[in-house]
Parts: sequence; structure tokens; C-alpha cells
Amino acid sequence: MTDKFTTKGFADYFIEQRGYTDTFLEKIDMLINWKNIESLLNKKYKKVESADGRPAYPPLPMFKLLLLQRWNNLSDPQAEAALKDRISFILFTGFSISSSIPDYSTICRFRNALLELDLYEKLMDEINSQIESKGLMVKEGAIVDATIIESSRRPRKVIEVMPEDRHEEKSEMPASVVTYSDDPDAKWIKKGKKAYYGYKGHISVDAKEGFILRGHITPASTADTTELERIITESHLPEGSFVFADKGYASDKNRSILADNKLIDGIMHKAYRNKPLDIAQRFINRFISSVRYKVEQTIGTLKRGYQFFRMRYKGLEKGNMEFLLNAMAFNLKKAAAMIE
Repeated sequence: MTDKFTTKGFADYFIEQRGYTDTFLEKIDMLINWKNIESLLNKKYKKVESADGRPAYPPLPMFKLLLLQRWNNLSDPQAEAALKDRISFILFTGFSISSSIPDYSTICRFRNALLELDLYEKLMDEINSQIESKGLMVKEGAIVDATIIESSRRPRKVIEVMPEDRHEEKSEMPASVVTYSDDPDAKWIKKGKKAYYGYKGHISVDAKEGFILRGHITPASTADTTELERIITESHLPEGSFVFADKGYASDKNRSILADNKLIDGIMHKAYRNKPLDIAQRFINRFISSVRYKVEQTIGTLKRGYQFFRMRYKGLEKGNMEFLLNAMAFNLKKAAAMIE
């Protein structure tokens, strides 16, 4: 489907003849069948005009722009400026060089629209499916881990004193509510001697290459052990796959969950008081520890390369949106690096 934003003119023809100077983006275009992505977007994204009555920007170029943001750590205003300035961005998104381009508020509204339409998980599944079909991602097993992600809001303790007439029962001291920021889903957690305020990212990567299979965000106070069932369900693992995890996931319930799903138990063993590990358990732990580096590398890259040590947005819904956008960008970049 053509529109005035992606219809090519003479200037676009000459730019396309010059080709990419960024071979990474060229590899992404070789890797992905964008028509499948476009079809997925068009099924739910039906917007045809903006709030002021002008034609709406098509969803595929806008989605590609969201990926460019992640690869280049750009805010919405910076993405708008880069689209005006960089020919590689124009080529990759598919916008015409002679058309108008989305401003930063349009980019923000589009990103939120995909969240409202519940499209991010479907987009992640489609991208992973295409990478898997190229033989780059092999689901022979998964490694599960969790990491702390700080809130986008700085915590500041606020004590709100409720008016006395709001009390069901009168008392000498007025009731109070303690809040820490305007990010209501964020919670405190202490790791070692340091306290953190924010969220926890639960992540599953494939055991062979470290592609992100799936994951989700919870308040930071959520225990790792309670999230195993959800994350293996999200990961769509075939029967007989190994699931590796550290001692934080060790419980009879989690081992039963793996058995019920016909998955091979790769959870490290945990010693208890008056019940030390035997030789076999210590050997198994050393082996599991030797393969867990892939998930640690992936988490490290998300934090360093994608600035995912702190949330950009508030709340669990947008936290999950940010995780999935980062995961899609990470997997595409990793897959492109594997193409000769």
C-alpha cells in the first residue's frame, strides 16, 4: 500500500542508488521480511488520520523508527532530528525524503498506540520466528535470570497526612500514606548492602547463542523463584529442552513445573543448614554456572548498550513495552552480526 509519506520521487531514486553507508541496517533489511511485520501491524493499527485531520503516518516506517531509537539510544526529539538529518534513517524507515516526517509527539503517541493494541509481544514473536527460520536462533534450551532495573523516578519519601474526616475511626494521630515517587508500581529491594528502587527484569535467553526468547517486568520486590512458570510459558520451549537457572529459582515447586512441562531441570542445587551439597550436586552446579554466562552477557549488553539499567517510562505496562522493544532491537542486531 502506498501513501504520500513513502511514495518515492526522483530524489529518493538517486539516494537508493547510492545505497546504505551503514551495512548493519542493510543486513537487517536482508534478514527480515518486513511485509509480514507490516501485515501484523495493519491488522490492528487502523489509524488513517491524525488529531488535526491530516493523514496518519503508516505503521511500518514508524515501527522501524522505534527500532532505530533503541539502536542509537535516542529520545523522541533526538529521533525526530536524526530522521531529518540522516539519509540512512530515511532509507531504512522507507519515508520519502520529500515528505513530511513525524515529530517527537507523534513518535510517542505511536509507541503508546502499539501498547494499547497489545502488539509488542506479537511483534517479538514474529521477529524471533523469522530469526529462527534463518537457522540463527536454535531453541535447544533456555537460561533464565533476573536483574534489577531502577525506576525512571528518583525516590523521595513523601508522607501524606489524611484529613481527620476521612478516618473511619477517630484517633488522636491522623492516618498517613507513605509514597516514594509518582511511579506507583516501583518497589524497594536490597541487594547486598545497597537498596534499589524500581523493577526487576526476568529474562530467558537461548542456551546456544544468547538470543532473548522472552521476558517480563515486575516490581523489584518480586522474588525470582515465583516467576519461573510464567517465563517458561512465554518462551515457547519445545519438550525436552534444558532450562538452566541459578539457586534463586531452586524450589520443589519449580522443579515440578519443569517436569510437568516436560523440560529438563537445570536449576542449581541449594545447600541448607545441616544439609550440605553432595559431590554430584556440586558438580552439577559447576556445570550450570559455566553455561549461565550467556544470560549474564545479554543482560550486560541491555544495560550498557541499550541503557536499560534505568527505565525510561513509568509503570509496569510501559516497563514491559520498553523491555520488548529493547529485546527486539537486541535480537535483530545480534542476528545481523551473524550474517556474513
